[in-house]
Amino acid sequence: MIFKRKKSEATPVEEPTAAPSSSEPETSAGPFDISDVPDTDSYLDFGSILVKPIPGMKVRMDIEQANQRVVAVSLEIAESRVQLMAFASSKSESLWPGIREKITGDIREQNGEIFSREGEHGEELLAKVPQQLPDGRAGHVALRFVGVDGPRWFLRAVVGGAAIGDETATEVIDDLLRSVVVNRGDKPLPPAELLPLNVPSNANTRVETPSPEITRPERGPEITQIG
Repeated sequence: MIFKRKKSEATPVEEPTAAPSSSEPETSAGPFDISDVPDTDSYLDFGSILVKPIPGMKVRMDIEQANQRVVAVSLEIAESRVQLMAFASSKSESLWPGIREKITGDIREQNGEIFSREGEHGEELLAKVPQQLPDGRAGHVALRFVGVDGPRWFLRAVVGGAAIGDETATEVIDDLLRSVVVNRGDKPLPPAELLPLNVPSNANTRVETPSPEITRPERGPEITQIG
């Protein structure tokens, strides 16, 4: 099985301790809303998505070919990749159930395998999507889809590469995801509207145009349309 599960471990009972006094939010609590982070000077600011940089991290901006707008931030750490997209949402309704259904349907139409499991942020999806390997043989790409509903925003993460099957690599990506900050902004937007992204002045990025299909693993996880 390509998706490895962690062995369950007993959790000792500890006495409650006082909350940390640091101005930085607890890394286990994110992704965060911009209102919960007092100081974002050390973050890479992509507009609606802010990312805490880590050594060796590579950044790519994904462009929608039709109108040349930035639609996603893709991050690569060692042999792992994660693509981040942020959307507007309402206060009362979660976007993730509908998006999970759409992703599931799209992958099954490609004769892929997909199943759900309970993760740190709720239900998430694991998928094996058929694709042609560089040498012409039939193969597949393994992806993990994570959705986080925040205050009037929704963050979607698509994880690929080593973080799918390697526990150490998974922890690196999960820690990165916990540190993400979403800036919804005050502009009225309909639910599922993509939040604007831009290239930060302090990031060394390369701009690429993704194809609408999931392609070879080195391209990173591609965009799956919401509707």
